[in-house]
Amino acid sequence: MIQSMTGYGKAEINLEKSHFTIEVKSLNSKQIDTNIKMISSYRDKEIELRKLLSKKLHRGKIELSIWRQNMVSSTNLSLNIEVLKDYHNQILQLKNDLGLNKQSYFKMRGYEADILPALLKMPDVFEKEKEIANKDEWHNISQAIDTAISNLVQYRIVEGEKLELDIKSRIDKIAIFLKRIIPLSEKRIEKVKNNLTKKLSEIESKSIDQNRFEQELIYYLEKQDITEERVRLDAHLTYFITSMDSSTPNGKKLGFISQEIGREINTIGSKSSDVEMQKIVVQMKDELEKIKEQLLNIL
Repeated sequence: MIQSMTGYGKAEINLEKSHFTIEVKSLNSKQIDTNIKMISSYRDKEIELRKLLSKKLHRGKIELSIWRQNMVSSTNLSLNIEVLKDYHNQILQLKNDLGLNKQSYFKMRGYEADILPALLKMPDVFEKEKEIANKDEWHNISQAIDTAISNLVQYRIVEGEKLELDIKSRIDKIAIFLKRIIPLSEKRIEKVKNNLTKKLSEIESKSIDQNRFEQELIYYLEKQDITEERVRLDAHLTYFITSMDSSTPNGKKLGFISQEIGREINTIGSKSSDVEMQKIVVQMKDELEKIKEQLLNIL
């Protein structure tokens, strides 16, 4: 059974004060590449989550997102009273140093206006409260993460079934093409023998070393014979189908087998001087290229 590297999983949980949405996305990649987006209060869990994703998803470009929406309206900003007082004291001290503390002067210049709005606009007057991790909350979140990952794996399995059907159909086509080549190959060998015999009959037999001729003829015909390549290619095709049914991730293994299939097809093509054989070899190569494209997305 094969799995696609492309997948998507989602889970949602409602807690007392917050609603969490967990999403896991996966794309094809040669290795595992994880990217985690989460709230700062649980940032210390990142290494643990990376190990979890690597263990369960094995390979791919993985993105895990954890979003939180507060159910109760509240603000996490508070006034920094000490900073506010310090700004106020500095302003009073500045007025005193500049001799601007006379009542008549303030009335004349309009300085009796409330300075509080101005103080509230000063830097660091408001501070963000630190988010505190909650063990019980994280327990629920981790369960939701497991659910999202399981949903993604199921997505991969469904996509993998589609890929498996397509790839097997193309392997079957290559096997059919291979069977079509067999009679053509046998006819070609006979044709080569007849052509050589005809040409040699035109040469004076006295100038030919019969023993040497037979050796060269056998050597030449062996070079034209594709029996070994046919047997190896058939074995590779069978091994490919067997490996697809493995329960472990097998995308890389199938990629290696497809390379061996390609070598045998290329060798058959280099030995095929027959036009019809060459056409079949081109069709085999076309199916193999489509298989290789699909293998790029297999776990």
